[in-house]
Amino acid sequence: MNTGRLVGIILIVVGFGVAVIAGLWLALQVSSEQLGAGGAVVGAGIAFIPVALLVGFGIFMYVQGGKEAVEESSMQQQRRLLDIVKSRGQVSVSDLALEMRISVDTVKDLVHQLVGLQVFSGYVNWQDGTLYSSDASQLRELEKCKNCGGEINLAGKGVVVCKFCGTEYFLP
Repeated sequence: MNTGRLVGIILIVVGFGVAVIAGLWLALQVSSEQLGAGGAVVGAGIAFIPVALLVGFGIFMYVQGGKEAVEESSMQQQRRLLDIVKSRGQVSVSDLALEMRISVDTVKDLVHQLVGLQVFSGYVNWQDGTLYSSDASQLRELEKCKNCGGEINLAGKGVVVCKFCGTEYFLP
């Protein structure tokens, strides 16, 4: 569990604790006739302010912590994918998906995210399902497809595609 969520839970519990303590104190004061009904209502209104602040900020922190956890998980997946591909040089996309316990579509998304971040250079043939890590200098000098020898065309920022076999090359 990340710290944002933990702090959020603690603030919510403290807020409800303050509410219970304030409610018990007010009930005790009313039952011992030291405080009238009007005073109890004013006291409850005053006690509501810190309770609302604690619980509200606790909920905010819990939600933000959840968002951070999702981002952190995505970064860990990207880092793991990059480590696997760089260490092996060549890996089957389906094997990669099985090893990481994610879908092939998620692998494809992660590869494109890494290309967008300009931290991955290599190429992939989605039809054959093989992902290759490659030195950036080799890809910059690329004129023909390494898979079929066909003509390659620029497809987007840092992405070159073979128009014959569909192999995508990622330039840093």
